[in-house]
Amino acid sequence: MNAQPAIDLVIWDIGNVLVRWDVRALYRTIFDDADEMERFLTEVWTDERNARCDRGEHYATVIAEAVAEFPRYSEAIHAAFDRWIETIPGEVPGSLELLRDVKATGTAMWALSNFSPETFPMIDGRYPHFDELDGMVLSGHVGVAKPEPEIYRMVLDRAGVPAERAVFFDDSIANVEGARNVGIRAFLFTDAPAARHDLRRSGLEI
Repeated sequence: MNAQPAIDLVIWDIGNVLVRWDVRALYRTIFDDADEMERFLTEVWTDERNARCDRGEHYATVIAEAVAEFPRYSEAIHAAFDRWIETIPGEVPGSLELLRDVKATGTAMWALSNFSPETFPMIDGRYPHFDELDGMVLSGHVGVAKPEPEIYRMVLDRAGVPAERAVFFDDSIANVEGARNVGIRAFLFTDAPAARHDLRRSGLEI
């Protein structure tokens, strides 16, 4: 059996990999009725609207459209941006230590995330994780989102590392499969200890 290529690059998703992301952490403070909150997130401030913001469309544009369609939910819709920071309850336990241990091996680390350029600055200075990275590709900056193959190739090109020498972690199986489709070793992120185990199995001595 041939040995796996050495790892020269570890690529991390951000939400629920480095920092926690939970839109319900915000909306549980707005809705007393859990069923109404779920209807709001299914029919009003939908994943599709959020994805448009992640691709770089301005929140103001998407919010105005949603308010025009659902005026009774104006306050809750505006909270999607005005109180966005409340969707980030804190860091993923063990993630910062894991990043620092990977960095200590001299292995390059980049972030690859579906993220709005309007909201990322809200967390950039709050979490030291981003100081450990060598670079990042955010969907809102490049107009392409996971799991489209182009965005994985962008991070590989910018890091100067071939796909077979990179490892990727994401909490979405669709995004994991997207990485695998371009030849990156990719793992579904569940927690930091499991990611550490996956890195060791891949040949990184941490």
